[in-house]
Amino acid sequence: MANAPILEMRGITKRFPGVVALSDVSMTVTRGEIHAICGENGAGKSTLMKVLSGVYPYGTYEGEIIYEGEEVRFSDTKQSESAGIAIIHQELALIPQLSITENLFLGNEISRFGTIDWVASQKRARELLDLVGLHEDPDALIRTLGVGKQQLVEIAKALHKDVKLLILDEPTAALNEAESQHLLDLLTGFKASGMTAILISHKLNEVQRVADSITIIRDGKTVETLDVTAGGVDEDRIIRGMVGRSLESRFPQRTPRIGETFFEVRNWTVQHPVDPDRLVCKDESFYVRRGEIVGFAGLMGAGRTELAMSVFGRSYGTYLGGEIIKDGRPIQITNVHEAIENGMGYVSEDRKTLGLNLLDTVKRATVSARLEKISRAGVVDELKEYQIAEEYRQALRIKANSVDEGVSKLSGGNQQKVVLAKWMFTDPELLILDEPTRGIDVGAKYEIYNIINQLAAQGKGIVLISSELPELLGMSDRIYTIFEGQITNVLPAEQADPESLMVSMTSTRRTRQAA
Repeated sequence: MANAPILEMRGITKRFPGVVALSDVSMTVTRGEIHAICGENGAGKSTLMKVLSGVYPYGTYEGEIIYEGEEVRFSDTKQSESAGIAIIHQELALIPQLSITENLFLGNEISRFGTIDWVASQKRARELLDLVGLHEDPDALIRTLGVGKQQLVEIAKALHKDVKLLILDEPTAALNEAESQHLLDLLTGFKASGMTAILISHKLNEVQRVADSITIIRDGKTVETLDVTAGGVDEDRIIRGMVGRSLESRFPQRTPRIGETFFEVRNWTVQHPVDPDRLVCKDESFYVRRGEIVGFAGLMGAGRTELAMSVFGRSYGTYLGGEIIKDGRPIQITNVHEAIENGMGYVSEDRKTLGLNLLDTVKRATVSARLEKISRAGVVDELKEYQIAEEYRQALRIKANSVDEGVSKLSGGNQQKVVLAKWMFTDPELLILDEPTRGIDVGAKYEIYNIINQLAAQGKGIVLISSELPELLGMSDRIYTIFEGQITNVLPAEQADPESLMVSMTSTRRTRQAA
């Protein structure tokens, strides 16, 4: 039966010490549909999928799971994968030191006569990479790929298995619009071939476009399931279910108070860290004024993050030339410490690897970038540490039992808020935000937008890198476009639109306008 349920989760309750993450959650997924799960950060979406896939094994939760008409009791992910359930987690699980091919088949190696068949492995790897539209050498090491490309490797890895039910937890969070659209097209193609998918996403426009039904979870409880195919479901309707109220506008109102230019980068040129023949920054120049939000747009691999990291203490690549001017004077910034001392902060797009030490507590992570602010004679004042971390926890609505909780236990969105708090604590004059709302729900995004506006109102310069063009258009005063390591254009936000930005994001022709 085409419309028969492939999955029913009934009365799922999951407890952790001191908190009930899921309370009597139920949902039904129909065979051959794309079923979305929406909710704020910490609502329990990822926890529910970890219960389903055996990450949290039978016996650690209450309730029952009916899969293909029978109750299943998975003790680990191997059992769920054998049943045809594959999950791609929000936090990537690849080994950086291994190649794409090695990661694709790790634990499922293609062998012949008891040894790995590398010829067959590479052939199959190319087929899988073609499926997800990733044109990389299968021998390339994972650590040489950006976060977005690593996400595509994860998806290719899942497709290698005999999947009946594919679970994707924020699969497009690190992708720009073009790559996201490609992935969504893949999903609809899988659906046409009979595969069922569960999609967790904060990008409501994508959910509305591809989902057949949507289950909304709030505070660990099922709120409702919406039938998208019946009509009447738009983004505002989804938001109302997620946050329990309507949002008047996606972006807060702001009256810019822009001052003088205080930060300039001139003729910045940087070499790729592995390939010496490749330049990731090619003679790039830009400036930031006090109180200004400057957006950077570009397709995945265009060089936005490479530019930001190399400017922030030469954290990426090999510096070949260029200068940084602050308040009219050249400054030398050759490492991260010097960047911080010169009033710079950088919220990385890769919170798991570069943004946080996952062994830290919320408290320690919040103050880690500027310990001297709460130290006396080299000793940390633990009371100040606690007070400051608690202030940021409340201001940013970080969902944690206390500031003594480990950051590894937080949801991805709440981890991102901790990273933001860490750099706000350094009181930077220039704050670089690299995909600051990646993996964050729509309600929390609005709160972060307010914080960004408040920082700009205090006279700080903001560099906003985002793969979401509506976010750049809604938040920026000026927008630079980058293509293949070159700045190709700069536009006042009021003169920009998605079409004009996309033209400059896909051309090496320099068309910079006065702005």
